[in-house]
Amino acid sequence: MSGSAHSSPGSPSLRVVKAVANAEGVDPVELEPPLYDGVDPTAIDERFAPTTPNASRNGRLRFRYRGYDVTGRSDGTVSLE
Repeated sequence: MSGSAHSSPGSPSLRVVKAVANAEGVDPVELEPPLYDGVDPTAIDERFAPTTPNASRNGRLRFRYRGYDVTGRSDGTVSLE
């Protein structure tokens, strides 16, 4: 699998689902198992949630999903390898 980066609107967990679905050429609702079976989507979203109004967080989060090494970054990009 080659690396690719995607950025789309929505929550960080939704961006992960969209990136994987795009890489596989399927609709996001067709992904099996769903993201929440292996990773807590709320934890992904909270990882990048602002801690105070008008603040943002920096960093990245890495995990495996559906055979991909997924990297989510605070700038909204999701990379798959």
